[in-house]
Amino acid sequence: REISMEHFHAVVWIDHDEAHVIHFNPDETEELKVHSKHRSGHLHHKRGQLGDGHAPEDPDYYGLVERALAGAREILIVGPANAKDELEKHMKHHAKALADCIVGVERVDHPTDGQILKLARKYFKAADRLVQTI
Repeated sequence: REISMEHFHAVVWIDHDEAHVIHFNPDETEELKVHSKHRSGHLHHKRGQLGDGHAPEDPDYYGLVERALAGAREILIVGPANAKDELEKHMKHHAKALADCIVGVERVDHPTDGQILKLARKYFKAADRLVQTI
């Protein structure tokens, strides 16, 4: 896949069912959605829970998300649970150059795509200011 616009930053909100990838610059955005083929076969119940409540890692899913992030020079990974950490681990093992672009991994529950973009713009603006003062 080729990114049609020149983007420097990308943010991905991810859980075990889907990932929302947004590439952006100050003027434009490009949004992609990636769905896991396992689509929520796990339960998050406190009582009567089957198994441990965690979805198994899905390397094919993380590979698709990795490809959706291709071309970004700075990446913020956000999400509500373990998938954000599993994606980072997957990228460190399978896409080292892309993993080197990860600037942060943050816990975020279930925002809208607009809220994800707003959070990412604020995050990168603060990170850019920090880098300029060093």
